[in-house]
Amino acid sequence: MNRLAPSILSADFSQLGRQVETIETAGADLIHVDVMDGHFVPNISFGAPVMKSLLGRTELPFDVHLMIEHPDDYIREFATDHTEYITVHAEACVHLHRTVQM
Repeated sequence: MNRLAPSILSADFSQLGRQVETIETAGADLIHVDVMDGHFVPNISFGAPVMKSLLGRTELPFDVHLMIEHPDDYIREFATDHTEYITVHAEACVHLHRTVQM
């Protein structure tokens, strides 16, 4: 089964709520949230407050991609009632099994 998960990283952040409503109306299954810290990957994106600002604006679940160092320190911030997936990079985890258990 294929699922469509547009990334909000490519959104116009001044219109984020409206653009999320547009992708929901268009039939998206998830909202992909690319989180970059500027250390694990060279770019910086946004954090949990931007993602949480969408709570109540959409019924779509979140698909969170943590491209960050020490993801264990941030997983709880991104785990909401609307978070369906959280992806981490094995090489960014000190103890991957602990991260997965989280």
